[in-house]
Amino acid sequence: QVQLVESGGGLVQPGGSLRLSCAASGRLFSIYVMGWYRQAPGKERELVALITRDDRITIVDSVKGRFTISKNNPWNTVYLQMDSLRPEDTAIYYCYSDSPPLGTTISWGRGTQVTVSS
Repeated sequence: QVQLVESGGGLVQPGGSLRLSCAASGRLFSIYVMGWYRQAPGKERELVALITRDDRITIVDSVKGRFTISKNNPWNTVYLQMDSLRPEDTAIYYCYSDSPPLGTTISWGRGTQVTVSS
């Protein structure tokens, strides 16, 4: 079992920045990939960014160039640096982890609200 706790959300003006953190506990050695999804009101949850144990990164086009995902070593925390925020980035951001066999041992955090508004 892996437990995930997010922090760092809040209210920010358009063009501003926020840094989200996700701290993992439990079977840390089993984690292969961690990352972030988000869900805006009335929309489905969507992928934002992923990072693997061997530092392979996936970032969706809608945030590429504005968001950066990173992790610490030894690995127990993943970060999402969000710059040049837009109102359409407003959503609940959920931390995610998966362990082999992939797709069968997914963990989710409870989410942190990010609101971009003037």
